[in-house]
Amino acid sequence: MKGEDPILFMQNRVMDAMVSYFGHDVRRINHALKVHAFALLIACHEVEEIRVREVIGITALLHDIGIHEAERKYQSTAGNYQQIEGPPVAREILTGLKAPADIIERVCFITGNHHTYTKIDGLDFQILVEANFLVNIFEDGMQPDAIESVRQKIFKTTAGRSLLERMYRE
Repeated sequence: MKGEDPILFMQNRVMDAMVSYFGHDVRRINHALKVHAFALLIACHEVEEIRVREVIGITALLHDIGIHEAERKYQSTAGNYQQIEGPPVAREILTGLKAPADIIERVCFITGNHHTYTKIDGLDFQILVEANFLVNIFEDGMQPDAIESVRQKIFKTTAGRSLLERMYRE
């Protein structure tokens, strides 16, 4: 649309494609939307570069996009299978939307490693992982001792730690 923020426009197009891809799997759609919201909230406090914010938003929407293929091929939703199956699906979606090549590559890298925390190599990746944990803690019913372990081992950003503490600390 004329006058629309091109970054928000791309994220909206990715969001629409993600909803179409997941179809009636509303649970997965809602998970992606929640991770997206937290990722953008953390990014607004931690990231000044517009291009990095774009990668964060797009990756948050597509981080679990390989889950249906993982279920189909491996009868499992395990993270390692999502990491295998996610990048090709993300690449197809983003190529179809004519996303820039550098964004496609970065989104595919993070999507293909988002359960491998030793591969976190940038603020965009870190924020995606923190946002995903903020949602998964609730969705998985994580216990307080596990939350504390995640806080110590995973959370690095000031905004992410603040959200975690406000949401889950006793």
